[in-house]
Amino acid sequence: MRLLEGRGVTKYFGGLSAVFDVDFDINEGEIVGLIGPNGAGKTTLFNLISGAHPLTSGTTRFKGENITGLRPNQICKRGIARTFQLVKLFGNMTVLENVYLGSLFGVSRKINGSDAMRLSLELLEFVGLSAVGAIPAKELTLANQKRLEVARGLATRPELLLLDEMMAGLNPAEVAQAMELVTRIRDKGITIFMIEHVMKAIMSVCNRIMVLDHGVKIAEGTPNEVATNRKVVEVYLGE
Repeated sequence: MRLLEGRGVTKYFGGLSAVFDVDFDINEGEIVGLIGPNGAGKTTLFNLISGAHPLTSGTTRFKGENITGLRPNQICKRGIARTFQLVKLFGNMTVLENVYLGSLFGVSRKINGSDAMRLSLELLEFVGLSAVGAIPAKELTLANQKRLEVARGLATRPELLLLDEMMAGLNPAEVAQAMELVTRIRDKGITIFMIEHVMKAIMSVCNRIMVLDHGVKIAEGTPNEVATNRKVVEVYLGE
C-alpha cells in the first residue's frame, strides 16, 4: 500500500530552487533511503513533508489524504514523525520526560497519563535507554541523544518515521547498533524514510534508495542499482 507520495514537490528560497519537481512514493513497510551530496535538498525535502516549510508548488499526500500546507503538529497527529540532522531535545528535561512529552502530543487519539508513562518506559527499553531515564537529556552521549530522539518520535505512535542522518558522528560500533535499531523499528510495522551518508548503513538496510543532486531526483532503485548508476557515481559516490 502506498503510504506517502509527492508529486512535483518544489521549494524555492528566493530565486534558488532547493527542491525541484520531485516525485516520490513510499510504500507501507519499506525502508527507503535518501542520499546525495551536501546541499542536495535532502533535509529540505523532509522539512516539506513534515510541514516545517511550505511547498512552493506540488503536493504531498499521506494515506491518500492531501497534507500539503498542514502545520507540523497536524502532520504529526496524522502519523508522521521525524528526527533532525542536529539533535533537538529538551536538554534540561530528563530522558523519560522527553519521551513522555512525545506520547502526550502525538497522534490525535487521546492517551491518559498512566498509559503515556507506560508507553514511554517501554520505548526507552526498546531503544536501550531504560537505565538513564532519570538523567537530563543534555548529559547523554551523541549516540544516545540520537536514540532518545528516535524514542520521542516513536512515542507519537507514527506509521511513518523520517530519520535525518541518525548515524552521523557515530563510531562503527554505534553505527551497527543504529542499523539494528532501524530494522527493529521496521519490524514493529513502522515505515522508514531515512537520510544518511553512511553508505554501509544505507546499502544494508534499505529496500530502495532515492538520490538528489541540486534539488533534483537523479536516480532511484535498489541499493545495487543505485550503487552502479553512472550518474550517481559521478556526483556522489565516486569511483
